[in-house]
Amino acid sequence: MNKYKAEKVLPYNSEEAKTKQVSRMFDSIAITYDKLNITLSFGIDRLWRRAALSTLKKFHPKTILDVATGTGDLAILTAKKLSPDKIIGVDISQGMLNVGKQKVSEHKLDNIIDMQCQDCLNLNFEDNTFDAITIGFGARNFESLEKGYAELLRVLKPGGVLMVLELSTPQYFPMKQLFSFYSSTVIPFLGKLISKDKSAYTYLNDSVKAVAQGKEMEQAFLNVGFSSVSSKRFTFGICSNYIGIK
Repeated sequence: MNKYKAEKVLPYNSEEAKTKQVSRMFDSIAITYDKLNITLSFGIDRLWRRAALSTLKKFHPKTILDVATGTGDLAILTAKKLSPDKIIGVDISQGMLNVGKQKVSEHKLDNIIDMQCQDCLNLNFEDNTFDAITIGFGARNFESLEKGYAELLRVLKPGGVLMVLELSTPQYFPMKQLFSFYSSTVIPFLGKLISKDKSAYTYLNDSVKAVAQGKEMEQAFLNVGFSSVSSKRFTFGICSNYIGIK
């Protein structure tokens, strides 16, 4: 049973589990993903990552797990901004990881960042392993949001922090109307033009509309056992950052 709306949103509407569909979708757009990100967000996603990471500085994490790491942008920025001892980036798409590994090498961060193909709903790490866990724009792709958060809580050390950066929908005029037009019309069009996979960017729009946000997202943290959670919106509500403490 799907508790959250985004869990029902599928890239291809097939009989496959959402995890498999999402993996297949990202494999299909891996080569063009970075170019599309810059085009569709006008590069502002980089500012969101920097702002989100600033909230982690006070925790001084040394071991970090980056979930839904994709092509590694957040992991690479984390390595540079927070200077941890180790970052493990996990993703269900091998195609995205292949691109990410190349970028990690180009930034000469192979000794700090390790990229692995894993499903965050069933990680192979021991309990209480990481000081911090980050997710950049990946929570809406979870087959089960609370099962994913519960698994991340398991591998966090006591007092550890989960940071979830996720797209959200603006609530007020005129940004609400502008964002609705852009996400429902422009994003699918450009996505198909650049990546040749219209489904991927139709899915992006649908999943952003459906993803838990605000109090609903905060409650998902609390439901699985996080002791506290807070959130902050960026750019008129287009993006939200959530911080949960174990």
